[in-house]
Amino acid sequence: MPNRACILKQQFLQSVASPWEKLLPDSLVHSLLANEKITYYQSVYTPIVTLWAMISQVLDPDKSLSQAVKRMSTWLSAAGVKPPSSDTGAYSKARKRLPEKLVQQLVPIVAEALEAQVPIEQQWCGRRVRVLDGTTVLMSDTAANQAEYPQHSNQKPGCGFPIAKIVVLFSLLTGAVVSAGIASLASSEIVMSRLIYANLVPDDVILADQAYGNYVDLVLVKQQGADAVFRKNHLRKTDFRRGKKLGIGDHKVVWNKPQQCPNHMTFEEFEALPSSFIVREVCLRIKRRGFRAERIIVVTTLVDAKRYTVENLTFLYGLRWSAAEVNLRYVKTTLKMEMLTAKTPVMVRKEIWTHLLAYTLLRTIMWQAVSSSEHTAFQVSFQSTRQLFNQFLTLLATTEKRQQRQWRQLLLEQVATNLLTIRPERSEPRVLKRRPKPYPRMQEPRSVLKAKLRA
Repeated sequence: MPNRACILKQQFLQSVASPWEKLLPDSLVHSLLANEKITYYQSVYTPIVTLWAMISQVLDPDKSLSQAVKRMSTWLSAAGVKPPSSDTGAYSKARKRLPEKLVQQLVPIVAEALEAQVPIEQQWCGRRVRVLDGTTVLMSDTAANQAEYPQHSNQKPGCGFPIAKIVVLFSLLTGAVVSAGIASLASSEIVMSRLIYANLVPDDVILADQAYGNYVDLVLVKQQGADAVFRKNHLRKTDFRRGKKLGIGDHKVVWNKPQQCPNHMTFEEFEALPSSFIVREVCLRIKRRGFRAERIIVVTTLVDAKRYTVENLTFLYGLRWSAAEVNLRYVKTTLKMEMLTAKTPVMVRKEIWTHLLAYTLLRTIMWQAVSSSEHTAFQVSFQSTRQLFNQFLTLLATTEKRQQRQWRQLLLEQVATNLLTIRPERSEPRVLKRRPKPYPRMQEPRSVLKAKLRA
């Protein structure tokens, strides 16, 4: 391995990878590379250097390839070594060579390792909770992306962007991404989620909105040995006068299997489901700051009313918004994953997995920062953590070990002091003050519009 590659690897390990020193040791990454039977030429951009460079690229507000290459050139210059060419071609080819499966495998590994470091007393009713939700992302309008992730059918050819649907499974305890699925917009979010159920282990609890509150999903989760807490689907009626009463607005009732097989299931899969299933329906009163109290009905497989009281279920479902919607906003908006620049579907998926990995990295820093504090990681500002980490990267990468420990401690201290402002009376209208530019919407492909200008 060339000297420059060794130096870059060490600089990334003591900067970008430093929060994961115990969660993701260098030996584990090497073993994953060995399992994938990855071989590479003697170059600056080895797989490990490329991996950490991609993560630092995602964390940077300027996500361009040239910015990432300039960062590595600066670090090498600080080490007194001749930097590589400023051309981005070598780094771009290294990103393409890096296996998608490697980045995908690292996401659950880091999430599980982080969760193992959090005291079990912080779990909900002694159970590990997973939160499920979905979103969409746009990408560069290329023929390859359009073929695998077609644009919305309402858009004219050449006037829209390819769009991918993502379903993400979060850890309620740490906020880290445990698993995810990527598919085209035409794919059903429910079908994608049912593939993710395989990642559940016995005694897990999964939390989701009313799109999942149906017979099939409750049974599939229970077959994994896990339990579900879903908001009841609006198509199913509830009558608390029926079933076994457990309290006011709380009863156990028998649900019968639907008579018709869903379109997204095979007849054999549908026939394998039980003919009936006992569930618990509970009416909850959810309170949120700045909003009126809302009464909703959740359906759950947690039928023990003494252990899982109405108050416990209310507290749990009240966390769904911050544990799913807010975390997705951090990934899409704060880390700017709404519009991906990759030109091929493979690179699109690599960018998505890298964003999820970088998000979990910041969550790790937030947990480390509050480990000796009276605050929780969810009270720390995610954006401030990203900003501070970016400011400290060069210092961590280019200084001696004694100074590195000082910078790392200072980073954690500053992260712990950047708390979210609680504004319970805040109410803002959803309007824009700045006027948009007076340009018309694109109604024809760019090539056609250019031809008209030349004519």
